[in-house]
Amino acid sequence: MFDKRRILRIGVSALAIGAIFLATDSAMAQEGPAVTDELAFAIDNMFLFIAAVLVLFMQAGFALVEAGFNSGKNTVNILFKNLMDLCLGAILYFIVGYGLMYGGPEGGFIGFGQFGIPAWDGTMGSGVLHPQVDFFFQVAFAATAATIVSGAVAGRMQFKSYLIYSAVITGIIYPISGFWKWGGGWLDALGFYDFAGSLIVHAVGGFAGLAGAIVLGPRIGRFNKDGSSNAMPGHNITAATLGVFILLVGWFGFNPGSQLLITSGADVAAVVLIATNTLLAACAG
Repeated sequence: MFDKRRILRIGVSALAIGAIFLATDSAMAQEGPAVTDELAFAIDNMFLFIAAVLVLFMQAGFALVEAGFNSGKNTVNILFKNLMDLCLGAILYFIVGYGLMYGGPEGGFIGFGQFGIPAWDGTMGSGVLHPQVDFFFQVAFAATAATIVSGAVAGRMQFKSYLIYSAVITGIIYPISGFWKWGGGWLDALGFYDFAGSLIVHAVGGFAGLAGAIVLGPRIGRFNKDGSSNAMPGHNITAATLGVFILLVGWFGFNPGSQLLITSGADVAAVVLIATNTLLAACAG
């Protein structure tokens, strides 16, 4: 009798434990999608945040390269210009630039969404970006577009004049050109493709630098009265070399980060392919 009761108790205990496990598995299965969405949201946004930090650090690389390859008398001017590209650019892009770049009419030429950054609606999931991390990544691109011009006008342009240019390109020119493609403007409607800013960042900055060089003319001391040229070597190759390596690291945020997402297998494959191509292109010069 004792053995039968003991066996019965063991059986009931086993059934109770099994029921607990089944209930736990059922609860986990129900909560699984929410946890997965939250985790995917966190991974995608952290990936883009880290990429944005790397792109922002490129400002230090640009400053060292430009200062190192220019005359020592221009060093302070160059360093402050690169600093202001970020400080002034971030404020203006926050106030008006982000609104110009996003929120305009689909297929349009220019539009305006709102001042500042739109509020997050609480949506989480794979492929969903928090508005503030998207702003953080884009403001790093805006500062890069402005900094490209700094090297072209080094030793040719007064600091106050450069501040006006930097404000215009980060607050107006870059956001409008960015809207044309990344904000759903007319270039996007035509099927134009620009993955990491070949036109929106580099061409905008490059053409602005070309315009500045044409208008300002050669650096003082570059040519003699008879038309002969004078060599103007850099004053600190060590700083320039360090800047090149900083820029190399930053490109792994700029290019792979433009994939924006990393939670799917396709995203991971794209990111590592872009990173490999970036490294090989940099090594090949």
